Amino acid sequence: MKFIISVVLMCLTVGFSPHTIPHVLAGELSGSLTDRERREFERSDDEIIEQRIDHLLGEMTLAEKVGQMLMINISEINRPDDARYSNLPRVDVEKFLYFINEYHVGSFLNGIAVPPAQWYAFSLQIQELNLKNHRLKIPVIYGIDHIHGANYISGGTIFPHMINIAATFRPEYAHEMGRITGLESADLGHHWIFAPIMDLGRNPAFPRLYETAGEDPYLAGLLGAAFVRGLQQNEGIQPYRQAATPKHFIGYSDPVSGWDRTPADISDQTLQEFHVPPFQATIDAGAHTVMIQGGEVNSEPVHASYKLLTGLLRDQMGFTGVVVTDWEDVERLWTYHNVVENLKEAVFVAVQTGIDVSMAPYDPSFHPLLIGLVQEGRISEERIDLSVARILRLKLQLGLFDYPFPRNDRFDRIGYTEHQKVALNAARESLVLMKNDKALLPISPDSKIVLTGMNANNKRGLTGGWTYEWIPGDDILFPEEMPTIFEGLQQKFNVVLAVSTDDIQTLSNDADYIVVATGEPPYAEGYGDIADLNLDEDEKIIIRAALDTGKPVVVLMIAGRPRLLTGLYDEIDAFIWVGLAGTHAAQAITGVLSGEVNPSGKLPFSYPRYPSVWYPYNHKNFIGRSFLYDPEYTVWLSRFGEGLSYTTFDYNNLMVSDTCLAKNGSITATVALENTGEREGSETVLWYIHNEVSRITRPVRMLKHFEKQSLKPGEKREFSFEIIPDKHLWHPDSAGNRILEEGYFTIFVGDQKIRFKLLDVEQ
Repeated sequence: MKFIISVVLMCLTVGFSPHTIPHVLAGELSGSLTDRERREFERSDDEIIEQRIDHLLGEMTLAEKVGQMLMINISEINRPDDARYSNLPRVDVEKFLYFINEYHVGSFLNGIAVPPAQWYAFSLQIQELNLKNHRLKIPVIYGIDHIHGANYISGGTIFPHMINIAATFRPEYAHEMGRITGLESADLGHHWIFAPIMDLGRNPAFPRLYETAGEDPYLAGLLGAAFVRGLQQNEGIQPYRQAATPKHFIGYSDPVSGWDRTPADISDQTLQEFHVPPFQATIDAGAHTVMIQGGEVNSEPVHASYKLLTGLLRDQMGFTGVVVTDWEDVERLWTYHNVVENLKEAVFVAVQTGIDVSMAPYDPSFHPLLIGLVQEGRISEERIDLSVARILRLKLQLGLFDYPFPRNDRFDRIGYTEHQKVALNAARESLVLMKNDKALLPISPDSKIVLTGMNANNKRGLTGGWTYEWIPGDDILFPEEMPTIFEGLQQKFNVVLAVSTDDIQTLSNDADYIVVATGEPPYAEGYGDIADLNLDEDEKIIIRAALDTGKPVVVLMIAGRPRLLTGLYDEIDAFIWVGLAGTHAAQAITGVLSGEVNPSGKLPFSYPRYPSVWYPYNHKNFIGRSFLYDPEYTVWLSRFGEGLSYTTFDYNNLMVSDTCLAKNGSITATVALENTGEREGSETVLWYIHNEVSRITRPVRMLKHFEKQSLKPGEKREFSFEIIPDKHLWHPDSAGNRILEEGYFTIFVGDQKIRFKLLDVEQ
C-alpha cells in the first residue's frame, strides 16, 4: 500500500504561476517535492505509524487533509459570557461542530486558568464531539502556552519565567519545569505545549526578553533541550505524551527597533553562530514541532522564507516535525508585510515555503483558499500530503489515536507540594544580587523596613505576562495563598507599606531600611513595547524620595527586562534583579533579604548602564572601542554571568594539561576555587574561550562550559573543563559550514586566563 501511494504521488504533475508571487520567491516555490522531502515522506522509522499514515492519507478527501492544517482559537468554539474571558473553555456545541463539519479542523488552541475539572470537561467534550462527527475518527490536538509551568490551570505550579531559570545556571530546573508542566497538564487534554522559547535575548528592550533564556546561545540551548526532554520523555504522564514547540524560529528577538514583530537585520553568519544553536539543541533533543516568528529577517518575512523554513530549518538543521505558524501570521503576509496582494497568495507562499499548520486563529479562510490552490494546480496534493503526514505522525507519536480522551483521576498532581518546592527553589536561585555596598545585606530580623514601589503589594507584577491569562490586569485569578512582597516580608520583619512620597518621608523617621519594589506591570508581546529603557518616571520619583531620607535604600527590580535607574543607581546601596520569579517570588525575596538564602543567581544577559548604548558580553572587539568610553566599566552595570553572594570566592591556579592541541585531540583545563568568606555559598564556574585570530571576526569571549556547586567556608575545590576542538573551538560561516582554524585560543574563568594553541595536525 505504501509503495503504491508513493509511486502515485511521485507521478503527480504540478504547475504554478510565478507572476503571482514576489519575484524573489518565484524560483524557490516549486510544486514538486525535493529529494530530501521525498525521503522524509517515505521514511519508515516506525512501520506501524507509517502504515497508519499511508492508510489515512489514502482514505482522506482533500478537504479533510487541508482541515488538519488549520488551527482555530478557543474563542471561536466556546460560550463567552464576558469579553475579558473570551478564551474561557466552555464548549458551544453548534460552533464547534461548524468548524469540524465544515472545515475538518485538526487543532485548537489557547485558554485561561480554570479549575482542572473544567479543563477536563472541555477537553472530553470536544474530543467526543470530534470523534463522533469525524468520518475517519482523527482526533483533534490541543495547543496551549504553558511557558513557565502549568500557567493556564488554576492551582497549577508556576515557575519563574525562562529568563529567571537561566539566571540559576541549572539546566535541571528547565528539565523539571518541562516534566512538572506535563504532569499537571497532560491529563487535561493539553497535548501541544508552545514552549520552550528559544529566541536569543540579545536586545534588552525586546518586550519578550523575559520569555527567553538570555543572550548566550550555549546556555539557551542547554535549557531548551532540558525542557524538551523533561516534557517529551516524561514517563509519569503515561499513557499520554506531549509535544514541545521551540519558538519563534528565527531571529525574532533582535529587531532593529527593539519592538515586537518588527524587522530584524541579522547577517547570515550571526544568524548561524548565535540564533541557530539554541533551536538546533532542541531539535537534537527530539522536539516534535517548531513555531515560526511573525516578523522579518533581512527584509524577508519568515513565514514567506523558503531559505529559512526549508533551506535552514529542514535541510541544514534536519527538522522533520510539524511547523506551525504564529498567531494570524499567514494573513499578515498580506495585511502587514505586503509581500503578496491578497490572502490567497499569502496561503500559497506560506505553504510552499514550508508551513504545516496555520494558526488562523479566527478566520478559517485558509481552508477553502488552499483547496482552491490545489484544484488550480498551483500547489500539488503531494505537497499537502507531506504536511498532513507530519501532522498525523505527530498525533500518532503522541498516542492520540489510542488515548484521545482526558482523565480526571490524577488531579492531586496539580500544584503538588513537591512541585511547588522545585519552583520555590528555582525562584530563590534566580535572584541576582548586583550591588551590595558595604555589605548592607542581609537585613537583621529586628530591623524596621519601609516598603514602597509599584510591585510592593500586588501579585501579578511578580509573575508577569502569560500567567493565568495572557496579560493579567488584576489579581483576581491568582491563588489566595500566594503572598505579595509586603505579606512575605511581614513574616520576617517589622515592615510598613508606603504608598506615596509623603508616606516615605513620614514612615522613614524610625526605619532602618527602605526597600523599593519597583519595575514593570505585566505585559505580553507588543503590549510591552517601550520607547525608553529607563524606569518610568513615577517610579524614579519614589526612589529619589527614598534616597532623600538618608536611610539605606534597597531596590528590587521586578521586571521582564533590565529597566534602568539613570542618575540613581550609583546612589542606592543595594540592588537585586528579581526578574519575574513566579508565584514564589515573595518567599524568595524574603529569604535573600533576611539571609536565610545566600543569593547565587548570575545575570543571563548584560545589564546596560545607558538607554541608548548596549551590546551583549559576547560582542565583537571593535564594538567596544570608543575615544571617550571604556566599555569594561561604563557600558554595563553588570555583565552576563555576574552576580554577588554573601560570601566570597577566589579563583587561582588555572592550568591546561597541554599548551598544544591537535585537531582530533583534547586537553583539560583546571582551576582551583576557594570559598574565602564566612558562610556556605554556591558559585557558577563559567568557562569562556576566545579565538585570537580568525578570518571571520570573533567574539571577545564565548561561554563553552559551566558548573555550579556549593562550597562551605574555607572549602577548596578543583573544577575542570575538557576542551574538544570539534565541540568547543569551531565556528560557522554564513552557510553554517564549520570552520576550525589553527592558532591561539584563550581560556577565561573567574579572573584567570591562559593560552593554548590548536595545531593543524592529528595525533
